[in-house]
Formats: sequence, C-alpha cells, structure tokens
Amino acid sequence: MATGARIIGLEKLQKKLNAMPKSVKQEIRKALEQSAEEIVTLAKSLVPVDKGDLRDSIGWTYGDVPKGSIALGSVRASELTGDLTITVYAGNSKAFYARWQEFGTQKMHAQPFFYPAYRALRRRAKGRVTRATNKAAKKVAASR
Repeated sequence: MATGARIIGLEKLQKKLNAMPKSVKQEIRKALEQSAEEIVTLAKSLVPVDKGDLRDSIGWTYGDVPKGSIALGSVRASELTGDLTITVYAGNSKAFYARWQEFGTQKMHAQPFFYPAYRALRRRAKGRVTRATNKAAKKVAASR
C-alpha cells in the first residue's frame, strides 16, 4: 500500500500556478466564494436562533478568522495555491458558544448547524472549485 504520491513535473506546475494571470485567479476565487457563501447560507438557516447573535456570526473570509471565532472549515483551490483559501467560521465575542451549540456539552444537547451544511454541500463545492481550477489550468497551459 502506497503512503504517498509523487507528482511528476511538480516544479513546472508550481511555476505555472504562480504565474497565473489575475483574471484566471479571479475565476477560481469566484468559485471559492460562491461555494463558501452557499455553505454559510445553509448553516445560517440551520442554526437555532434565540437572539440571532450566533446566526449573524457565521461567515467566511480569506486569511485568519476574526478574533473570538472558531474556524469550522476551509475551502481551498488546491494544496499548491495557498493564497486561494477561504475559511468558514462561526462565533465572536457575543456568540462565544458556537462550538457548544455544534457539539453539545454534558448538560446541553448538540444542535449541529455547520457540519450538516458542510456535508450537504461539499461535493458541489469541490466540483465547482475543481472545474474552475481545471479551466484556469487549461488557460495557463494554452498561453505558454
């Protein structure tokens, strides 16, 4: 059983990815953003609402999550393109209980909202990002 994989021409691929025109990266960003927005929208519809603080704290961002939030997942174009990573998060100083709501505590039953949304949409998100990445790679390859 193989424990790893070797990519032939990895350096050449990395150079092409680094040289991607801004317009090509924008196509991938658009797919990432659309996927993240779908996950956030579904998670917001599933979260139990008392005052709405937790619902309002669910979002996505490029880079680090806001202070007081927990990162619940990330969507990335590939391992090679670190700058094309979106992180989906929940919680802030008002809604510090996001993790408790998702996973429960000894005294409180879990009422998951993020992982059901993620599981329901991950195939669609991955397919969208893969198609955008392949389309971008074809444009880069055709222009070289």
